[in-house]
Amino acid sequence: METSSSEKLVRAVGLFGLTAIALNGMIGSGIFVLPATVAKILGPASPLAYLVSGMAVVLIVLCFAEVGSMFERAGGPYVYAREAFGSFIGFEVGWMFLLARLTATAAISNAFTAYLGFFWPALAGGAGRIASITVALTALAWVNMRGVRFGAWTVNFLTVGKLVPMLFFIIAGLFLVDLRPQTFPLVINTAALRQAGLVLIFAFGGFEFASVPSEEVINPRRNLPLALMAAIGITVILYLFIQIVAFGALPELASATAPLATAAQRFLGSMGAAVMTLGAILSTTGTNSATLLVGPRVFYVLARDGRLPAVLARVHPRFRTPYVSIALFAVMAWILAVFGSFAQLAAVSAIARLLYYITTCLSVPILRRKMPQAERAFKLLGGPLIPGAAVAISLWLLTGSTAGQVMMGVGALLLGGLIYGLQSRAVRVPLDHVG
Repeated sequence: METSSSEKLVRAVGLFGLTAIALNGMIGSGIFVLPATVAKILGPASPLAYLVSGMAVVLIVLCFAEVGSMFERAGGPYVYAREAFGSFIGFEVGWMFLLARLTATAAISNAFTAYLGFFWPALAGGAGRIASITVALTALAWVNMRGVRFGAWTVNFLTVGKLVPMLFFIIAGLFLVDLRPQTFPLVINTAALRQAGLVLIFAFGGFEFASVPSEEVINPRRNLPLALMAAIGITVILYLFIQIVAFGALPELASATAPLATAAQRFLGSMGAAVMTLGAILSTTGTNSATLLVGPRVFYVLARDGRLPAVLARVHPRFRTPYVSIALFAVMAWILAVFGSFAQLAAVSAIARLLYYITTCLSVPILRRKMPQAERAFKLLGGPLIPGAAVAISLWLLTGSTAGQVMMGVGALLLGGLIYGLQSRAVRVPLDHVG
């Protein structure tokens, strides 16, 4: 008989900690790199891309808030898809979640070393780059193995550390930068807007971090919707004002390799560039810290449900953390970080997360029918309108993918199906297991 996870894991994450986990998932390296990319695609209309992506993510977050308020089990999108569509779709969603988180961790690790290079150039390439990635991922894995409280405290600290430089950049920029020269074009290229919106999904994604460790969250039914709403609201406002200030301070933003540091240097001097670079280092570290807390929990839940080798479901007898899953996640992320590039990894991550966003939104009306008596601390108004709009805008963004990106996504799904089939042969589990 399966031992319930509530006997193994400890509830230690409150509302503030859960909000910090969501914020760290969203605010990582993307905002320090992508303003230049978005400006290159849309020019002065670039703030519009943040509004479009922000609106899409708000709709998706609302769907996560409803289904998340129904469950107290760990797993997030995997659990929602499994209960709505069965074990195979559930596994594919869990697999894509892992892929998104592993590739994002690797991409952010590369950005982390690039920012370190501002202060110590030897760490941005060659052996120094590999050493930086190794030390950072090892340290974060060790912290998260020591207990969910240590992991949550680290995330809380780094959340404050990353928000302060961003607020400093915005407030100083609103007073010191002349924003009047910005002109908004009368005609918007919808193809370019869609392309920029897909890119920004990498920057806005990550809120789903908060939905995964539900068995370690205090009162998750109530706190998850609140944490999601707070995180998306803060992030949309921050990103929009950062883009406005950056474009105003740096008209040639599209060609900047370190857009926020270069923009800050324009109106705050070398001190401004150093502050924003330090903020980027703290931001990337914070996001990877949250990922090392959340990502391994999906390994753990899949293994507990018999979909991955049982060793990944082991919980440390003292620290009560899934230590084998944490170690495996860190090693896999290290391999991808060392041998991959930021752009490649970020594209794979964005497509993977859009796929499980769609399944979560589709699960809302299905779970309403399948589980009508289930307790819900949060319920959407308007019937299927919000889930339908969220799915439609997610599909619209997906159509901005290149052929190569689509092939990578299809390949990942096929690999997930192969793993599911092999593990199902090795271990007999119920076809539609309900944990």
